[in-house]
Amino acid sequence: MTRPFDPVADSFADASELPDAIPAATLVVFRERASGPPELLMVERAKAMAFAAGAMVFPGGRVDPADHSLALRMGARDDDWETAARIAAVRETIEEAGLPVGLAHTPGVDALTTMRAALHDGMPFAQALAEADATLDLSLLQPFARWRPQHRNLRIFDTRFFLARLPDDAPVASVDETENVRLVWATAQHVLDEADAGRLAIIFPTRRNLERLALFGSYAEAAAHARDTPVRVVTPWPEERDGATHLCIPDDLGYPVTSEPLTGAMRG
Repeated sequence: MTRPFDPVADSFADASELPDAIPAATLVVFRERASGPPELLMVERAKAMAFAAGAMVFPGGRVDPADHSLALRMGARDDDWETAARIAAVRETIEEAGLPVGLAHTPGVDALTTMRAALHDGMPFAQALAEADATLDLSLLQPFARWRPQHRNLRIFDTRFFLARLPDDAPVASVDETENVRLVWATAQHVLDEADAGRLAIIFPTRRNLERLALFGSYAEAAAHARDTPVRVVTPWPEERDGATHLCIPDDLGYPVTSEPLTGAMRG
């Protein structure tokens, strides 16, 4: 389950001692409203999951070897993990929420349902796309951030975050009821308020990204900010500040809050 960060049990390691990171991808889907800030799609992780159990997260997961293979077939270089991550973000959002974000055209409901079921059964994404007569449009995903923790005793994910707008003709999102147990649309600030009130849990990277996303009143504003802000790997570190140990991130990557006391920081 999600718990407070323990600076003893979860002691930080030198980069040379770290295990290889697992490539992963996350998609922040924006749903515009007639008034007010956009809503974001979030899912609640099942409590039995090894990572971020019970926490609210954006749809996403690890980059599969088949995602990398498809990226190569699309012309990516062997070391181009960003393209593979974009593919993984699209695939995971279909699997977890039934939303075809990142496709050139929205498949019909039946085709999308069949594709989602096939992916859950282990069908390679390239084959599922072909059978649905669907084509990827990875330009619809805007790079936003990249996080890679540095700690012992946990699986380490090198996660790329992307932004995307919900297509106008998208079907109603639905939770997969396997890795996740609940699906919600909510503004970034609402999720932060609910977490502060103790009604839901969010891990440290999710909180920092929600604080950043809460600055924007539309997808266009968020995407423009992302295009103007360099994407560097965010690796939090512990530091003594004001008599307490804080978990810190760089202050030049667009985040309005760049530290949090370790007693309150939560990890998966």
